[in-house]
Order: sequence, then structure tokens, then C-alpha cells
Amino acid sequence: MSVVGFDVGFLNCYVAVARAGGIETVANEYSDRCTPACVSFGPRNRSIGAAAKSQVVTNCKNTVQGFKRFHGRAFSDPYIQRLKSSLVYDLAQMPSGTTGIKVMYMEEEKVFSIEQVTAMLLTKMKETAEHALKKPVADCVVSVPCYYTDAERRSVVDAAQIAGLNCLRLMNETTAVALAYGIYKQDLPAPEEKPRIVVFVDIGHSGYQTSVCAFNKGKLKVLATACDPELGGKDFDEMLVRHFCEEFGKKYKLDVKTKPRALVRLYQECEKLKKLMSANSSDLPLNIECFMNDIDVSGKLNRYSFEEMCADVLGRVEAPLHNLMEQAKLKKEDIYAVEIVGGASRIPSVKERIGRFFGKELSTTLNADEAVARGCALQCAILSPAFKVREFSITDAVAYPISLKWNSAAEEGLSDCEVFPKNHAAPFSKVLTFYRREPFSLEAYYNTPRELPYPDPTIGQFVIQKVVPQASGESSKVKVKVRVNIHGIFSVSSASLVEVQKTEEGEEPMDTEQQATPEEEGNMQTDQDETKAQGDGQKETEEEEEKTKKSDQPPQVKKPKVKTKVLELPIENSPQWELAIDMLNLFVENEGNMIMQDKLEKERNDAKNYVEEYVYDMRDKLHGRLEKFVSEADRDILSLQLEDTENWLYEDGEDQPKQQYIDKLAELKKLGQPIQERYMESEERPRAFDDMGKQIQMYMKVVEAYKTKEEQYDHLDQEEINKVDKMVNEAMIWLNSKMNQQSKLSLTVEPAVRVREIQDKTKELYSSCNPIVTKPKPKVELPKDNKAGEQNGPVNGNPPSTEPRPDMDLD
Repeated sequence: MSVVGFDVGFLNCYVAVARAGGIETVANEYSDRCTPACVSFGPRNRSIGAAAKSQVVTNCKNTVQGFKRFHGRAFSDPYIQRLKSSLVYDLAQMPSGTTGIKVMYMEEEKVFSIEQVTAMLLTKMKETAEHALKKPVADCVVSVPCYYTDAERRSVVDAAQIAGLNCLRLMNETTAVALAYGIYKQDLPAPEEKPRIVVFVDIGHSGYQTSVCAFNKGKLKVLATACDPELGGKDFDEMLVRHFCEEFGKKYKLDVKTKPRALVRLYQECEKLKKLMSANSSDLPLNIECFMNDIDVSGKLNRYSFEEMCADVLGRVEAPLHNLMEQAKLKKEDIYAVEIVGGASRIPSVKERIGRFFGKELSTTLNADEAVARGCALQCAILSPAFKVREFSITDAVAYPISLKWNSAAEEGLSDCEVFPKNHAAPFSKVLTFYRREPFSLEAYYNTPRELPYPDPTIGQFVIQKVVPQASGESSKVKVKVRVNIHGIFSVSSASLVEVQKTEEGEEPMDTEQQATPEEEGNMQTDQDETKAQGDGQKETEEEEEKTKKSDQPPQVKKPKVKTKVLELPIENSPQWELAIDMLNLFVENEGNMIMQDKLEKERNDAKNYVEEYVYDMRDKLHGRLEKFVSEADRDILSLQLEDTENWLYEDGEDQPKQQYIDKLAELKKLGQPIQERYMESEERPRAFDDMGKQIQMYMKVVEAYKTKEEQYDHLDQEEINKVDKMVNEAMIWLNSKMNQQSKLSLTVEPAVRVREIQDKTKELYSSCNPIVTKPKPKVELPKDNKAGEQNGPVNGNPPSTEPRPDMDLD
């Protein structure tokens, strides 16, 4: 079973796996642990990761990056409309109303959903993990920002499914960092002691997240989270780009924003400059050759000017920290440590502001880039039955308060209720009780629209079906279980109708589920099924809240004996922006087809590269080590064919089917292979002749030793020795004959004897002669003793001594 954690970032991705008793961040095919979150579309295939990043300038219109922010958003969303103008590639509306990405792929205009593009990136990360683990990968944990809403989380889960992954958990990035921090700590307070409070600050390329967590031994609880979804390293890049656009406009009269390719190059250089300024405070240059209209541009900047320029951006750093401390109701002295991660956390002025806010030195014990992926892999190991991990429970927090509203049965209009307040523990289930005579619907929504990253607060509609009144005509009791699951996604997980059946007095009721009394409904109950599913030993509680919406209940009378029957009710789920099942299946199929197309294109390119490699390799060798093994005429013919093939490769052969390249290579090898074989034969033949000669010499010595009656071979049979003698002489004649023939031949013609023939002859001689000459001597059996202490036979080949020993008593 695979244990893999995927950190899918805005700019870069990381893959961590569990193996060899630890967590390891694995490298991609470029030996780099960082894979760019980039997908490029071409006329024959798509490139993902580093290969796509290299096409950002050359194929800018069809190379997409920064698409993580489009999850779960409508195309009409003001945020999307605002972003459109700053993107090099095009956005389009999907049939469902969500945001899609328009590109040219396979020489056709295609619109891919955000789920499909993210699935492509996950496919690449899956391949990286499989290459590292040397086995298929299915189970994984994927990171998401803690501020992601329900629709965004559903979108990521769908993307994982399209990529053929079984996402065990969507894990908040700050929670993953907290797990990576806490699971290895040996000095955490005992469960009954006051917890250790640690703040985690994650500033990445496009998002700023903070969380405050309480640690006890074997336990992590997220107390609160706060964020600024639009603050990150990209804002500092934007300020630099804006500055240099103005400078180049004045200095070189260039309007950079009119040329997408030039703008992309400027973004790349500004990002490099930003990283350099984090480590150096002196003036640093920015130079770009052939920037626009064949003009070389240059500029310079230092850290002090950069910080002045970014004063407004830096001023936004402290607001989420204030918010975090207010939510958690903590003072700065309660904080044990402040751990910072994320690429933008390396900017000195950002670190300085965070440190000043908390009044303490910041902690950087975790890898700023890889901590999220490692935390996800640890969570996957905890959830996996295949790995034994230190017991560690994780309680996350609900990012935004969730409410339900419904049509009231007793009063006209809508009723609503906050089900999960902000920072409520998650995953968590609650049971609500309604009294209804007919099917009814619930609408889930976020009740603080101002806090949401986009304007629509709707989570979804949930219709409880097949609700009927009791046999007496009274309203039926309907229990509805609502849940925030392990992914942080809200759902109405189940609904049941409690049917009351009266029985005759004295008649024993059937063995059925007992109707709960109001006191019982108020009790906390453990959701055992979820405890198993979670796998981390954390227990969830189930709260029951009775919402009685009917005021005209009949008066209490003496109750006859009753029995209750619980009926499961179907629920029609309509989450906001949910991907339809048929559409999801279509995307899964399309992804499979694209993977196959990528594989075929790779094989085609490999076949082309083999031809090109053979042309250059053979051309060098014809005037090098193969020169003595080819005639002048053959060299001219082959050289001409190599030149023609090279010209064909860069003209008509630039884009040919795989079989065409295979045939072209076979055609070249028809002339080139015999030359290479003659060279190999010439290199290996002397050793083969030498080995056979040594074999013959050895057996000749054995025959000679037998003839001189040496004791070592006196047990061998005369007839068999004669057979060995005959075979050795024949082998000697054959060897001398072949050596003479070969010595008379030129190196440019086929050899008189091949190495394989010599080796076969040597093996044949060995298999025939060796069993004879190595036959062991028969063992001499000694006669047994007559009685203890007496010997009748020779000892060690000598007769027994009759001379008395000095210590013998002769009397």
C-alpha cells in the first residue's frame, strides 16, 4: 500500500513518501525535489512540470500556471474577471458555469476544466511517486489551503479522482505543517497537563495562512486559523514588475504589457531578483537580452528601495495575526513558539514584522518548502494500515461558520440554525431532529459572507425524500445527520424516519430499536464508524439537537406499549458547483486517453532520438575507432547515407510516425552493424583464442602426467585418457588453423572465425574433458576394530607397531 503526500502549491509542488522507516521528499526525473505547477499543451502531447516550465516563454498562450486559485469558482466571479486581464493564457466558461482554461491542444481549440488541469499535475506527481517507490500509487493525502471553501475542496477531490488517486484526506496546509512539527517532539506535555501553544505562519506564492495549535503528547488540536488569501510572494513580484515596466517605458520607450512573451520573461527575472534581495542588501542588477524589438534592457534595485516600494503589501502581514490571536483568545506570552514556512517567509522584512508582532525570535526548524508535503505523507501513514506510526490524533477546525435554513412547518417563512460555528472541531457529526409530514429541503450556507474568498455563500441544497406522516396522522420524527468530514466538506450524510407502532396492552413488543427519550437525545454519543474510518484514534462526538417545529402537540395521555421502527430515507444532494457523475467519468476517460497519447508521443520522440544519436555516433566512429574496419568505398557510402538521414531528420523527418524512424534506423544499421561487429570481434577474439589455448595446454599436461605414471592421475582409465588426448589434438589443429586463416585476412572483411564459435568450441572441450581429468580417487576403506583399543589394519597406511611404548606396562 502506498503512503504518499502531495503538496500542490500555486507555483511549485512537492511529493513526500514513507519508506525505509521515515518520510522522504522525492526527486523528479530532473533530480529536483521541486516540480513546477505548470502544464503546457502542444500539437502532439502535453508537458507537465519542469518540461512545461521551459515552454512558458516559447509557448506562453498554451502554458498554464497559477490555476490553483480557480477551484470552485464561477466564471462570472468578480475575482476571475479581475484576473483575466493579467493572464497570458485565456479563460472560458464551462457548461456548468465554472471556470475553464482555453488552449490549443492536438491542433484543436480545447477548454479544460480546472479539475482536469489539476488532475494532469497530480498525474505527474503520481508518476514521480511511483518511480521512487517502484510500485503503483493510489492512496494519498493532498494539501489544500486552510481557507478553501466547500466548493473548492470538492473540486480538488474530483481532480484526484480524475488522476486515478484515492484521496484519503484533504489536509489543510497549516495542519500538515503542525503535524510535521509535533509528531517527532518527545517533550510535549502529558494529555492532562496544559497544552503547548505554537503558532504556524505559512506565506507561499499566492496565499498567507496562519494557525494556532495546542500540542499534548500524541495529540494536536487546531484552535483557530486566520488568513489573507490574496497575499503572497506574487504580490512582491507584481510590485517589481510594475516598477520595471515603468522604468523601461521611460528609459527605452517600451510598452511591456502589450507583449505577453516579454511580460512573462520580466516576471521570471523579477522573481529571481526578489530571491537575491532576500540574501543581499547591496544594489543588484536586472539584465534581459533581446527583451522587446531586439532591445537589451537593464536596471538595478536594492533591498531598501524594494521594501519602500512594497510598504502597502508588508502592511497587510500583521492583520491575520491580530485576527488569529483574537479568535483563540490568547495573549502573546501564551505562545511557546512561532514556526514559519513557505517560500515568501524568506523575505527579511516579512520575518521582521512577524517577529516584532509576537515579540520573540521566529523558529525555522522545518524545511520551509517541504514541510507541507512531509506532513501530508505522515497523515497518510497514520491512515494507512500498512504502516505502524506513533499514535497521534489530529483535530482540525472549521474555517467558516456553517448554517442550515429550511421552510418552517409551524411558522411561515424560513428558519435557520448555525450548525458548525467558526473553529468548531472537525471532522464532526451532529444529529438534528425535525417533525415533518412530507419531504423537505435544507439549504447549507456560510453565514459570514464577508469572510469568504468569493461572493456566493451557498454550500448546497439537500432534499430529505419519502417523509410520510405517522399512521395516526401526526408528524413523523425525522433524524438528520449533518457532517463536516475528514476533507472539511459539509454534507447531510444520512436521514431516518422514526415510525411509532402501537401494540395491544400486554403484548410484548418486537425486538426493535427503542425510541429515544428527550434526555437520551441530549447525551453525547461516540460515532464508532467514523473512529474506524479515521484511523488516528481520535473520537468524534455526535450531538443531537431537537428542533420541534410543531406547537400543537396532543396532550399527554397514558401511553400504551409501543415499538419503533427506523426507516432510512433517501437524500438528494445538490452541492454548489459539484461535478456531475457523467462529466466526472468523461474526464477520467479523457485523462486516460491523454496519458496514452503522451506515452505514444514519448515513444515516437525516443525513436527519432535513437536515429539522430546513431547518425552522430557512427559519424564520429567512422573516423575514429572503426576506421581500420571499413573499406574506403563502404565508408563513403555510409557517410553519404548518414548525411542524407541527418538532412531528412531536420526537414521531412521532423514529424513522422514512430515506425518511420524505426525503419530508418534499421536501414542505417544494415550498413553500420557489420562494421561495428568486426570491431567488437577484433577486440574480443584474442582473449577468446587465449582462453581456448590455456584450456588445451591444461589438458595436454594432464595427459602427459598420466603417461609418466604420476600418482595423482594413476586412477584414471587408459581408454578415457586416450579420448582426451584425441580431443585435445583435434582442438589444437582447429585453433591453429583458424588463427592462421584470421591472420591472413584484412580487418575490413568478415572474420574467418567468430568469437562465439571459439567460445562454443572451448565450452565443448571443457564439458567433454573436465569430468574425466577431475575424476576423484576412490577412497580406501579401513577394516573395523575387533575390540576397543586394538587395531588389525594399518594406521594412516602403515602397519600397526609391535614395539612396546615406554609407558606400557608389560606385566
